Amino acid sequence: MEKKEMSKQWYSSPVEHVKICTRRATPALFAITMGTGAVSSLFEAYPYGADSQPMRIFCLILFFLDLCLFTLFCLLVIGKYVCYPEKWTTLFDNPVTSLYAGTFPMGGTTLINVAVLVVHGRYNIGGKGFLYFIWAMWWLDIVVAFMCCWIGVHVMFTHQKHSMSSMTAMWLLPVVTLIVGATSGAIIAKALLQYSDTYAFNTLVVSTFMCTVGLTLALMILTIYLARLIVHGLPTGGSILSVFLPLGPTGQAGFAIMLLGEGYAQLLPQHIQGVGSISNPATGIIIDIVCTCISFVLWSVATMWIIYALLALRSSLRRNVITFRVSFWGLVFPNAVYANLTIAIGKTFDSTAFRVFGAIYAAATLVLWASIFIRSIWELRAFFAVRKISDHTSIPEIDELPVVGFQPSPDASHPDLQQHLA
Repeated sequence: MEKKEMSKQWYSSPVEHVKICTRRATPALFAITMGTGAVSSLFEAYPYGADSQPMRIFCLILFFLDLCLFTLFCLLVIGKYVCYPEKWTTLFDNPVTSLYAGTFPMGGTTLINVAVLVVHGRYNIGGKGFLYFIWAMWWLDIVVAFMCCWIGVHVMFTHQKHSMSSMTAMWLLPVVTLIVGATSGAIIAKALLQYSDTYAFNTLVVSTFMCTVGLTLALMILTIYLARLIVHGLPTGGSILSVFLPLGPTGQAGFAIMLLGEGYAQLLPQHIQGVGSISNPATGIIIDIVCTCISFVLWSVATMWIIYALLALRSSLRRNVITFRVSFWGLVFPNAVYANLTIAIGKTFDSTAFRVFGAIYAAATLVLWASIFIRSIWELRAFFAVRKISDHTSIPEIDELPVVGFQPSPDASHPDLQQHLA
């Protein structure tokens, strides 16, 4: 009898499902779109069979899946902050959740990349009008990226309390937005070249500025992060997964700089006339060579961080098991961009070793994405298995729980939390 009465308290109607999804929506959800979009790009860049129809189909399947997820998460997050405006304060005051705001523009750039390279580049859908629409979306995206970088870091100065002992590599999230946006800018500039030299050059210049600012801040934070690891040791629990995040700024910046160099090589000086050294016929080629060298240096730095990350993960797993949470999605994007950079270097150097290594790493990243995606679907059962709570009851611990990997803390002190999640 008691079990029958309890079963009536579980969420059952679609309206209640939507309501609880909205209450628990968090910017961290866009880490899912980042990973999915990055894996979609790997199908387009894969060194073997990338031009085949099956690879293009897989790329488009993941692209449209990413688009659906991005749209859904936008609706959920917007709905949350419209229905619960007081959560804005909670977002800015929370030193962890606020960092994930940067995943929103980065998730958008993964859609932009595939839209330009595959939808427009491979199939020529939409023509010039579609490309200009995507270009406009890129400008909107980088505005949000600048806000996440400058306002986000400023909020860390003024509204939040941080310490070296609690620091993780997630501090990189607000600043990596600029590097990811610069990569998309370089991709769009190459496509714009057939329509407007000026638009392409302006996009390259803005992207170069973004990559410079983002990489500078990222290297500063990585220096602090290395000092934190030496002084305070490895992060504990699920935070240990953040050790892979340094691959993001290093790998993505390397890929962005390589694309920027290729863009300048195409534009200078044939399409853009300048004075002094800019008008030299070798200017574009020299910039491309320098950018390629910088990309290889950043690939080397990223490889160093991979080794440290694997050693750290091994050390942590020997002590305890890491509970599955939404933070697992943070593993996909950094590894995907590292694979992308490796493949790009292999193409530039015409190196079989880099191509093979990049292909293997890309395949491993795909397996990682599939494993996390399947586990996330499985975890949704726990997400909906929450007893019905009165609309007049406000429980911060429940509202801020992530949608995927719902694992309430057994020692939560809130009385209502204990009552309803017991």
